[in-house]
Parts: sequence; structure tokens; C-alpha cells
Amino acid sequence: MTLPALQKNSVFFRKILSQFPQDFSLAFAYGSAVFSQNGSCQGQMGRNMLDFVFAVDDPVTWHTMNLMENRKHYSFLRFLGPKHISSIQSECGAGVYYNTLIPADDRLIKYGVISTEALMDDLLHWKTLYVAGRLHKPVRVLLQNESGKLRSALVGNLKSAVIASFLMLPESFSEEDLFLQIAGLSYSGDFRMVIGEDKAKVSNIVKDNMHDFRRLYSRILQECPQVVYKPQQGRLEVDKSPEGQFTQLMALPRSLQQKITVLVDRPGKNRDVEEILLQVAQDPDCGSVVQQGISSIVKTSSLTQSAKGIATAGLFKTVSYSARKLQKMWRGWRRKPS
Repeated sequence: MTLPALQKNSVFFRKILSQFPQDFSLAFAYGSAVFSQNGSCQGQMGRNMLDFVFAVDDPVTWHTMNLMENRKHYSFLRFLGPKHISSIQSECGAGVYYNTLIPADDRLIKYGVISTEALMDDLLHWKTLYVAGRLHKPVRVLLQNESGKLRSALVGNLKSAVIASFLMLPESFSEEDLFLQIAGLSYSGDFRMVIGEDKAKVSNIVKDNMHDFRRLYSRILQECPQVVYKPQQGRLEVDKSPEGQFTQLMALPRSLQQKITVLVDRPGKNRDVEEILLQVAQDPDCGSVVQQGISSIVKTSSLTQSAKGIATAGLFKTVSYSARKLQKMWRGWRRKPS
């Protein structure tokens, strides 16, 4: 199974992609300039910055080539050279190095570079939920290599999003409820949702893209033994028994299990993960504990990645980018009914 790749505007995206070194393991575009979002200015797509993520096997070599081709994309950090840039990418924040507000074909773009290894770690274990969280939602896949491991990790990330959402939803719910829950995972605990983002962002993502969410998740839901999926009615029923919840908790990514363990286990008891998850499965507040665990992961990565962004973007671009975010938040406020 591969992620669905949309074909529209393929020439336009290929033209942008051709401006970069080509050894990508995965390249995708995401966000409001790629997918319509309820309430956003989709008739004026040129106003929205295009967001990309590039996964590369060898970041030092990739940045070496990119500095030769696109040196002006980088802030003052370009003077440190590709090895230091790669170290900043991998050792700080969420393992992503962003260049932002880059002119490309009469558009402004932002692109993040992540190592394939770090991407795999996030997809499989939710170490930061930074890129893995973006891939919970529909994206425009531009390039994906034939690696079976990467393909499996991408699908595994979607399955984890489904399982985590099951634990936070009631016994019976709609497709829209599920997709809202999934889309909100990577925003849970993100300080930018307090200031800098439209408060209706999650709802806006889902409302106009139900078809794309179904394309991503329908097969997973049909094959999942934990749920009764009725696509014609758009309804789902999930096993909320302690046994069912324990099975779901045991299937969660490792980093989330560890966060839940820290939340629940009292100091000095040092019980194993399975014992703790068995206790959580019988707790009426099981979903809340899972939510707290996810928030803990996202809070840390969003703070550290944003702090890194000041250095990677430079002061002028940071101020400009922040102003754009605040403008979007203001537009979101104005759309709210009084």
C-alpha cells in the first residue's frame, strides 16, 4: 500500500522540485495552499505559501548540493557549512531543517529537510510527531522511492493514528468524528494553537477534504479487527471493553506508550509497560491519559522546533512568517459567528 498521490498540477510541482538536489526518499507538499480548507482563500491560492517536506538519505551531501544551487535560501547559518547545518537539523528540535519564504515560480514556498532515518523513527515510534503528524492528514506526494520499509512505516503511522483516535472516541462515532480526532493529534499540546494559528484549523482541514481522508483511511478501517466500519452510513463502532482497549494500547507507538507510563506509574514502583497499560485499559479516563501522552510529545517538539526556526529562518523572515500566521489567526477570529 502507498499513500494516495494526487495528480493535479503535477507539472507545476515537478518544476518546483527540479530546483533542488534530487536524491529524495520522499517529497510531499501539504497545507492550505495544496488542499482546500473551509473558510480559507482558496480562490486566491497565490496568497498562501506552499509547504514542502523533503526526506533525504544523506543530509550532509544534500545540503552541500543545495548550498551550491540555492545558497540564498539559507540564513546566516549557511556560513557554517553543510556539516553544521546537518547537525542543527538532526540534533535540535524535531529533526527538520526549514528554509522559509523562498521565491519559486511566482510563489513563496517553505521546505523542510529531514533524514530518512529520522522520518522512519517518527513514523514508527512517534518520537516527535512533527512530520508523522503532518502525514496523518492528506498530503500531495510528489516523489516516493520504492523502499518497502518506508512504505510500511508510512502505512503504520496511519494505523497508529487510527488506534490512538479510537481510544479517545466513544463506542460509536461518525467518520467525521474520527477524521477530526486524527487531524487534531499533531496539534494537541502545540503552543502555536494558542497564538499563531486559526483556532478552527483542525475543523477547516477536515470539512473540505472528507474524500481525501477516506482515501487515506478506508482500507485500514475495513481491515481493522477492532472496529465495525459502515462506510455507507459513515458510522463506526469500536470495542471499548478493557480487553479491547488493552489491545489498542499495546499497538500504540513506543514513545506514546512511554509517555503514558510516566504519567501513570508512581515514582519508585518501576512496573513494566504491559502492566501499566493493563491498568490504563480499565480506567474510565483511558482516553484522557492517551491525550495527555500525545500532548506531551507535541508540546516538546513544537517548542524546540519553533526555537530552532528563529535561527534557520533568520530574524527578518521569522518576523515576517510570524506576522503571516497572526494574520491567518485574525481571519479565523473574524469568520466566527457572533
